[in-house]
Amino acid sequence: MRWDAQKLTAGDRNALPGLDQPAGLVRSVQAPEFAGMTFHEVLAKSALNHVHASSDMPFTWTVNPYRGCSHACTYCFARPTHAYLELNAGDDFDRQVVVKTNVADVLTRELSRPSWKRELVALGTNTDPYQRAEGRYRLMPGIIEAVAGSRTPFSVLTKGTLLRRDIPKLADAAAHVNVDVAMSIAVYDDDLQSSAEPGTPTATARLATVSAAREAGLECGVFLMPILPYLTDTTEQLDNALRRVKAAGASYALFSSLYLKPGVKPWFMMWLQRAHPELLAAYNRLYAHGAHVPAEYRADLTERMRPLVRAHGLERRRSVRFESTQLASPVSGTAPPLF
Repeated sequence: MRWDAQKLTAGDRNALPGLDQPAGLVRSVQAPEFAGMTFHEVLAKSALNHVHASSDMPFTWTVNPYRGCSHACTYCFARPTHAYLELNAGDDFDRQVVVKTNVADVLTRELSRPSWKRELVALGTNTDPYQRAEGRYRLMPGIIEAVAGSRTPFSVLTKGTLLRRDIPKLADAAAHVNVDVAMSIAVYDDDLQSSAEPGTPTATARLATVSAAREAGLECGVFLMPILPYLTDTTEQLDNALRRVKAAGASYALFSSLYLKPGVKPWFMMWLQRAHPELLAAYNRLYAHGAHVPAEYRADLTERMRPLVRAHGLERRRSVRFESTQLASPVSGTAPPLF
């Protein structure tokens, strides 16, 4: 495995296949409460990840305390990142989770440098910082303390209801720095959600977390990302989703269509063949020429969604500080959908 970017030194081959690391610095852990999962604990050299200048993302820095994600979303854009570690983008991504156990300490050092310009730091842009492992490792409180303590503005994007644990800490941070919180909720049908996102909390539980964040005085939006063609994209489905988002008290709603880049598409299509074989031919046509849906589909979705977002009072009232990397497939085609 390629762990050089995350490890401190080299040594013990027993920690992980192909991983040279001194005993005590990296270990692989299996816990009864996480059946079928392995956590690979790593001491990271760095915590801040610089976003390439050519990116469309409206932030320059990210922090990802985990690699891999137990939410197991079939469409997750981050799946190919596991290939760099010589793990597969399918089951390994869902079950082999890398944990940067010292990430808060490293981040604190990096943010204390005189050269740090207090640019926006996005948390949760790759794999979810509030996936189930966070309940065991509790990395986010230290990360929040580090960015807030350095007076650095930051954002959090998650599907995890464990966010509720840290709402008081986020509210305290928001008194001193700009804090953006968003919950990603793509699927509002429980049966479809449990099939396409088997490790995620229900939409109801996530919406309750949105309500809790809003009651604490935090701005909290909802990302309807991705909208799944022929599965979650009828006007009735979208209207119902936005009605529930509004009832939860969300500050705004953003949306984008499904993006199936290389490394993600085969895994998603395998799921589709199992769960909805009747749609396989339609998806093959829709994604025949690349990772994006055709411009005609995006235009139709935008034409239907914009009035619904407006009617439910969920338009973004201030500049968007962060987006999901899923926005590499924007509804509008070339720029993030700031609706």
